[in-house]
Amino acid sequence: MYPRTLQNTIQNQLGRGRIIILYGPRQAGKTTLVQNIISTYPPDQSLYLDCDLLRVRQLLEHQDEIKLKEIVQRASLVVIDEAQRVKDIGLILKIMHTYLPKIQIIATGSSSFELANSIHEPLTGRAIDYLLLPLSYEEILSTSSPLDLPSQLESLLKYGSYPGIIDLSGSEKELQLQKLTSNYLYKDILELDKIRKPDQLTKLLQLLALQIGQEVSYAEIGRQLGLNTATIQRYLDLLEKTYVIFQLKAFSRNLHKEISKSSKIYFWDLGIRNALLNNFNPLDLRLDKGAIWENYCLSERLKLHHYHQIFANHYFWRTYDQQEIDLIEESKGQIRAFEFKYSPRKKAQAHKAFAQAYPGSTYQTINTTNLADFLSAS
Repeated sequence: MYPRTLQNTIQNQLGRGRIIILYGPRQAGKTTLVQNIISTYPPDQSLYLDCDLLRVRQLLEHQDEIKLKEIVQRASLVVIDEAQRVKDIGLILKIMHTYLPKIQIIATGSSSFELANSIHEPLTGRAIDYLLLPLSYEEILSTSSPLDLPSQLESLLKYGSYPGIIDLSGSEKELQLQKLTSNYLYKDILELDKIRKPDQLTKLLQLLALQIGQEVSYAEIGRQLGLNTATIQRYLDLLEKTYVIFQLKAFSRNLHKEISKSSKIYFWDLGIRNALLNNFNPLDLRLDKGAIWENYCLSERLKLHHYHQIFANHYFWRTYDQQEIDLIEESKGQIRAFEFKYSPRKKAQAHKAFAQAYPGSTYQTINTTNLADFLSAS
């Protein structure tokens, strides 16, 4: 069992008069997290409603405060799991919040766009959102010694960090990742957006998996898949909203040579990415080792900031004459630049043009020897 950083954050919000909405990809551990919170309550003071069950959905869809009171009875905590399956869930939660103000409600959902569409308008000012992703570096390290990191790191880069996969053997990890990719990865998108040709979505993801760390051309991807640019952008938006990928935009403020209208795409979990390519080879045999390392450092940095509520803007930087920096981080008026190199022997050269254009900025190379500091909240 890995402790989740968000659990303490959520527990500190309990009883403050706001509904808690917990988003995240399927299999990331949302149900386990809320059940851990339930376990801190006396059995007769909590209620768990699994909306995967038809009878539970039918109970909740009455939208009648009297019937909702009968369902809740004396519970002081109500957890509505997979809430996006309930029709008009936002209105139902609003009724519960209005007529049962002493009850703490937690709702979870695996697809942000569907849950957000049916929740945010009715619950304006009544809810607080959190995002749970696959296990973070910090959460994994909390159960082991830093001395174990070198042996763990290669596994994380190959197989990712989904809670149900991380402690399996190598062959079992590969099998479960293939199942996760096939059975869960597209489920929300295919169900909720009615995509007619799911094979195109698979091909798109495989193309993106081959291009992590590279600038993405929507037009070029469209040509390869036989789709127009608008369709590619819509698919990418859906993949972001189901927490499969995230985008990094270009940073541009001063130099006329800076790229300003471009983006790179990364995966929230490298196990999913490698499963899409069916490539779990050792890192030393892989030509994409540098891109994998870059993806890992970026996704873990974003998890760290989200879980600890560290507010920063994230970009990459490149000029037309091919000078490039992997990550630009802007926070509280400070600009920090990071380059990612897996091997400590590889040294990235500081970019004079960037330093001159952004005086006061800092620059650091992140490798396996200083990763722990880079992913520390202190």
